[in-house]
Order: sequence, then structure tokens, then C-alpha cells
Amino acid sequence: MAGLHTSLRGSSSSSSQSFSSKLLLLLTLLPLTLAAFAFVLQWRGGVTDPATRWSPEAQKFPGMDSSPPTTIGHASSSDCVLLSRGSSPSFPYYRDWKFDVESDLKPKICITTSTSAGLEQILPWMFYHKVIGVSTFFLFVEGKAASPNVSKVLESIPGVKVIYRTKELEEQQAKSRIWNETWLSSFFYKPCNYELFVKQSLNMEMAIVMARNEGVDWILHLDTDELMHPAGASEYSLRQLLHDVPGNVDMVIFPNYESSIERDDIKEPFSQVSMFKKNYDHLPKDTYFGMYKESTRGNPNYFLTYGNGKSAARIQDHLRPNGAHRWHNYMKTPNEIKLEEAAVLHYTYTKFSDLTSRRDRCGCKPTNEDVKRCFMLEFDRAAFIIASTATEEEMLNWYRQHIVWTDKALNMKLLRKGILTRIYAPMVIIQGLRESGVFSSVIASAPTMSKDKFLSSMGSTNSSKAVASESLPSRKFGRSKESKATARRTLEIADTVSHVAAAVPPLSPPGMDDERLVIDA
Repeated sequence: MAGLHTSLRGSSSSSSQSFSSKLLLLLTLLPLTLAAFAFVLQWRGGVTDPATRWSPEAQKFPGMDSSPPTTIGHASSSDCVLLSRGSSPSFPYYRDWKFDVESDLKPKICITTSTSAGLEQILPWMFYHKVIGVSTFFLFVEGKAASPNVSKVLESIPGVKVIYRTKELEEQQAKSRIWNETWLSSFFYKPCNYELFVKQSLNMEMAIVMARNEGVDWILHLDTDELMHPAGASEYSLRQLLHDVPGNVDMVIFPNYESSIERDDIKEPFSQVSMFKKNYDHLPKDTYFGMYKESTRGNPNYFLTYGNGKSAARIQDHLRPNGAHRWHNYMKTPNEIKLEEAAVLHYTYTKFSDLTSRRDRCGCKPTNEDVKRCFMLEFDRAAFIIASTATEEEMLNWYRQHIVWTDKALNMKLLRKGILTRIYAPMVIIQGLRESGVFSSVIASAPTMSKDKFLSSMGSTNSSKAVASESLPSRKFGRSKESKATARRTLEIADTVSHVAAAVPPLSPPGMDDERLVIDA
């Protein structure tokens, strides 16, 4: 009997050891098998690596046409195919790809801008917005942007209309409806930023008519140092974001984030800046006011420049601009919404040379009183005075103290609090476009143009593209006493008829003096 119990115990122990060995073998083989399976799927293309989603090798950019790539023969061994000079609406983003820029994807979005920048800024700005779903661009150009070497490239890009600031355009804009209305009148006959603000408004009025003629659904006004950041959409696409907006909404407001550079030697802001200061509208009030002093670092306001964002308007009857930041309607108060995640990324004062370039564009005296005639925001005034009176070394020290975020401990603190944030998508997209040869391809494919032909094309461009309506936009501001008197008489008459709220200028975010008012509200 004892032998039987011993035999049973031995058999049970042996069976337990056998089961443990099998279980151990299974646990060893299972992860190895799964790893091998995952490797095979990756190798055969069955799984998409998230890290390659925004790679220039990806075959589809969100917001662009989803049609399959079409092969184009070429004799060059270069990876980039030059832009076709034919009438085809295709555009090769890289290698042998082309995209149908006149697809029926909805909504159709356009951006209008007034710029004097060069290709090094305009091309990354433009193609980034093409990637996220913008199909049409109205570029009102002057200065460097209107030079033959720049404008010939811009005019060669499908979906782009270039409007030059000529005498004919200014005469046409002198007949503008908004030129003779009171809401913009407080900005008339002033230099620098005020003059730019009026030009932008007049150009926006013209762009509305052009957008309607192009069958556009939404219009935005952006500067070429601003990028849309369509956070909150199901994909990184401005088109998807606006597609999801309810049909009864007339205007979408995008709060702006401001670049917070960490070096003083930035050359390509769109590719080198990833840290931004969030807008008041996207922060809890206690966080905003609680960290206000540390966030401003001794500057006049929370942001260096404006803090009231930009907006997109649905194209409809009676639409008009309301300054560079907003739109309005002659017949109703627009139904507007403000997005909780999407934003405009404003790359302001990102390069040290921005100090002197702003100074060189303005002829005001560097005094506390005179700069008020030229600039609307306090920081711009201070920057102009420094750039006009300081030595190069003093300017650089001032730049580092007021603009460059060199205190890593403070940066980390504000990042943890949510005041600062990292945004990499624009950087990755623009780097991908650059590495794939998009910009070099566009420049190389642009036709050469003689000076006479260029001047002739300027005239034809303004007569064929810029003439959107006989009632549209600017004169040479402040140069005609007779026109001033006429305008003033018109304004006085208009004032007796009705009162219209003034255009929305660039506004600073709330300051500490506004805390009680904000909380009470």
C-alpha cells in the first residue's frame, strides 16, 4: 500500500514537472513567434510605421488629392521632375508624382496674403498649406515678391494668382466701397503698420470677389510668417477641419500661438522652431494669470505682437473684411465659433535680422511719441527704437534678453504648466517637402523672362486677374490733398447715416490689469 502511494506521488510529481516544462517552452516561443510575425509584416509592408507617416516617402499627404500617382517620363536622373509647362493642372510634389490641383474635393479653401517676402519664405509657406488642403492662393505682391526672379516662379505654380501693386490697381482700389466707409477710416493716412493694415483690408475685399469667381468655399487671410495648425481634426488637414464646421457657421476664429525661439541664429524658422506660447483662449484663466509674470519676461505683453488670432470666412453674399484679423457681413452679424485646439502659428521676430528689416521698412523717428504713429503694438515700437538707435552688439543683447528663450529651467516649467507647447508637424512636413526637392523643382521649372516681358506681364496680370469688380480696392495713401478732402466729406456724410464699429486691429492678449474684468465676465 505504501508502495502504491509512493508510486502515485512520483507519477504526480513527474506530470507536474512535464506541464511546467511545456508551459515554460510555450512562454518562450510565443513572444519569439509574435516578433517574427511582426517583422515579416513590416518587411512585406503589411504594417505602417507611425514614424514614417509624415515622411517625404509617404504616398499621400493629408488634405491633398487622393488620386493615384501617375508616372511621367523624364530624361534627367534627378529625383525631382520639373513642373510641366503645359496646360495640365497637375503638380509633381516629388519624383514622378502629380496631383490634380483642380479636384472636386470640398470644401475648396483659399488663402489671400499681402507680401514682400522672397521665395525662401513664400514657397515653404505655400506648399505647407497645399499639403493640409488649401488649393488656391491670391498673392498681392510688392517689393522682393514682385521682382522678376520671384514672381515668375510664383506665377508658374498651379492654383496661384499673383496681383502686383501697380498704378492701375491703386486707381481701382480708390473706388473701393470700404475706402469710403467709416469702419476703416481711423487707419487712413498713417505710415508703416497702419498703411499695411489698410492695404491688407483693401486686398482682402478684392480677394473675396476673386474667391467667388473661383468657386471657393472658405477664405483666410494670413501673412507669410503664419502657418495654420489644424489640430483637433480627424487628420492633419485644414480641409477636414472646415468640412466638419456646421453649415450655419459663417466665420471660424483660430487663436494664434506665438513662436518662442531658443537660439539667436535661426535661418529657416519653419524648419527650426518647434516651441510656441499658447493663446489665452486655450489656457485655464488661473494658469494664464498665475504664470503671467514669468511668461512675459519683462516684455510689455504676454505676446510680443498680436493675440487676437485670425479667421476663416465662408464665402457668401455681402461678405467683407473687418481688418486683417476678421471678416464681417453687410447684412448680418456673422455666426462665429472659436476652435478649442486648432491655431495659427505666428513666427514673429524669429530671426535677428527681423529687427533691422522692420526698421528699414519704416521712416518714423525713433522717439516714444513718433513710433505711436507707425506701430499699433508696444513691442513693435520698442523693437523699432532699439533697431534705430543701438549698436549691433546692443541689439543682439536686447534680442537675446527679450525674444530668445535661453533659460531651460523656465522653459521646462512653462511647458509643464501648458503655457509653452511643442509642435512638430509643420517642421516635419516642410523638411519633407524640402528634402524631396519640391522647392528646387519649382524654381528650376519657372520660365525665364526678359525685363520688357516682365513689365508687360505685370500690366496684363492686373487687367486680367486683379480686376475682380469695378467697385474694388487702394490709392497711394496720404499723397493727394484733394482725395483726402473728398474722402473726409464722404466719411462725414456716412457718419450721419449710421455708426459702424471700427475694424478689428491687431490686439494684445489680456494683461494683469484685465484679470478682474475677465473673472467678473
